[in-house]
Amino acid sequence: MKEYEVYGDLKVPVNSRIILRLDGRSFHSLAKNLNLEKPYDEDFAGLMVKVSKDLFNEFAPVFIYTFSDEISILLDNIPFNGRIEKINSVVASFAASSFTYNLNKEIAKPVAFDSRIIPINDKDIPKYFKWRQDEAWRNCINAYGIHILKSKYSDKTANEKIKGLKSSDIHELLFNEGINLNNVDNWKKRGIAIYKQNKEIVGYNKKENKNQVSYRSFLFEDFEIPIFSENFFKDINII
Repeated sequence: MKEYEVYGDLKVPVNSRIILRLDGRSFHSLAKNLNLEKPYDEDFAGLMVKVSKDLFNEFAPVFIYTFSDEISILLDNIPFNGRIEKINSVVASFAASSFTYNLNKEIAKPVAFDSRIIPINDKDIPKYFKWRQDEAWRNCINAYGIHILKSKYSDKTANEKIKGLKSSDIHELLFNEGINLNNVDNWKKRGIAIYKQNKEIVGYNKKENKNQVSYRSFLFEDFEIPIFSENFFKDINII
């Protein structure tokens, strides 16, 4: 019956890097269930970082970027012999399990993530993550905008009003309310990155009777990422 499995042998291109993008399913309903703080909830952001770190430790990617309920994972060592169905199903289910485990709170229904695979070359890595970071910025503008509108109007009216507003209009609306988005936390505007960094360790070498410097890698949670560029990814040895 093996031949009845649809696309079971479909694989990613050989010797390629891939980005795996996960998105939370129906997380708007989940946000209501969890009574998350608006426009941003720090505990939820911290939870997404914990999920990202679990993914990092399990699948050994080179870089993870997260904002809102989205996680992008850059892999150069492709698991499961490159089998697309296996990668998508296992990583998405692992993320959902990690989310539930780290949440440690009763929720109305099970959590799920969807998953898609993007084969990518080195030169397009900065473009991809800048594209997602631009989306994080748009989310930030809209999140603050709808938060202000809902403080003045019904949810239905607020949703209708924000649909007709340009980003510049929302900036003006927020500025009139005393909110300058340039001053909000960096992670709300640009997202959060997780990647390996080296830490300098100074130890004493008894044999040579002197201090000796060595380096150990650790998983770094970067809440202060710059606007993504080619130089950023070169500086952290991704490309």
